[in-house]
Amino acid sequence: MRRFSAFAIAREALRNHEGWGRTWAKRPPKARYDVVIVGAGGHGLATAYYLGKNFGVTNVAILEKGWLGGGNTGRNTTIIRSNYLQDPSAAIYEKSRSLYETLSQDLNYNIMFSPRGVIMLAQTEHEVRGYKRTAHANSLQGVTTEWIGPARVKELCPIMNIEGPRYPVLGGLWQARGGTARHDAVAWGLARACTDMGMDIIQKCEVTGIDRDGDRVTGVQTSLGAIACDKLGLVVAGHSGVLARMAGFRLPLESVALQALVSEPIKPCMDVVVMANTVHGYMSQSDKGEMVIGGGTDGYNNYTQRGSFHHIEETLRALVETFPMISRLRMLRQWGGIVDVTGDRSPILSKTPVEGIFVNCGWGTGGFKAIPGSGWGMAELIARGHSPLTEAFGMERFREGRFIDESVAAGVAH
Repeated sequence: MRRFSAFAIAREALRNHEGWGRTWAKRPPKARYDVVIVGAGGHGLATAYYLGKNFGVTNVAILEKGWLGGGNTGRNTTIIRSNYLQDPSAAIYEKSRSLYETLSQDLNYNIMFSPRGVIMLAQTEHEVRGYKRTAHANSLQGVTTEWIGPARVKELCPIMNIEGPRYPVLGGLWQARGGTARHDAVAWGLARACTDMGMDIIQKCEVTGIDRDGDRVTGVQTSLGAIACDKLGLVVAGHSGVLARMAGFRLPLESVALQALVSEPIKPCMDVVVMANTVHGYMSQSDKGEMVIGGGTDGYNNYTQRGSFHHIEETLRALVETFPMISRLRMLRQWGGIVDVTGDRSPILSKTPVEGIFVNCGWGTGGFKAIPGSGWGMAELIARGHSPLTEAFGMERFREGRFIDESVAAGVAH
C-alpha cells in the first residue's frame, strides 16, 4: 500500500479545494493584470492579500517559477519577534508580530501561531550592554521586551547550561509575545485567501524578461507567454538582483545560503525559542518534537539550497556547550535557503528607477517574521505610492548614507 507524508496529504487537500482549482490548473495566464507580483512566497502572497483586502485591487497575478512557498518561506525556522534596535525596524516588525496574532482568524486558516516567547542570550559583557540598550529602545518604541538575569533564563529553559566554561549565560533579552508559526500554513492560508478574491497564482511560470516603454514598465515575458501590467512587484528574495538586471537597474545586496536542520523527534523539553548570537546558533522545539536548529550564513556568495556538513558541525559544536542534551540526538534532515543581504542588514521596500516597478527584498536572515507587516506596507506602497511602514527602507538610503544599521539584531541570528 502506498504511503503519503502529512505534507503530501495536506498539499493534495489544498489542490482539491474549490478555490485552488484555478491556481493549480495548467493554463496560460490572462493577457493583462493591474498588478503582477513575481514570487509566490510569504512576502509576495501577503502583498497580494493586502492589496485586495485593504485597497480592493484584485486583478492581480502572482507568478512563481517553482511551486508555492518552495523558496525561503518553506525553508526557514519560523521565528517571530520584533525586538529590533532602530525605530523603522521595530515599527515594521512589531506591525508584523501583531498581525500574526490574528492572522489565523483573518484568513480562516490555522497558521499554528505559538507565542511561546523568545530569549536572546547574552554570553559576553558586550552583549549585556547591547541587549540592555535594545530593551530601553524597545520601551520607547512601544515594543514589550525586558532584560532578564541568568536565573530567570534557567527558569524559562531548564535544559540550558548557564555556567558554560567558555560562554556562560549572563542574562538575556526576553520577548514574551514572540514565538513561532507554521511556515507552510502561512503560505497556504494567504494563497487561499488570494484565490478566493479572484487573484491568479500561476506556478511553473518563470519570468524571462521585463518589458519597458522608456522608463515605465509595461509587462513581463514568462515561460508561459507575455503578460501586460500597469504595476510590477519584485518579491523574489535571493534572486532579486537577477530580476533587477532584467529591468535595467542594480540592487545593493548579495545572495548567500542560510542553513538549518532538525533532530529526530523527542519528548517536549523546551517551550521557548532561544537565540545565542555569540556562538551563532538558535534552537526551538517543533510541535512534532524535533529540535529546530540553525546558525549563521555561509561565508561566501552562492545560490545553493542544500546544506553542508562543515556548517552543521560549526553550529552544533557551538550549541552543545549551552545545550548538552543535544549531543545525544541524531539529525533527521537539513536544508538551505537563499537569503539576500544588504550592507546595513535591513530590507529594501521601495520604488525603483523604472516607473511602476517596486521591490521588496534584502530581508537577509529575518524575512519570515516580517511577512504580514511587509505585505501590509508593500501593498500600501504599490496602491498609494507611499507608506509610513516602508518610507525609511527606500533604495535611495544607500546613496544618501542614511543606513538602518541592524547588524547586531539581524546579522547573525533570526
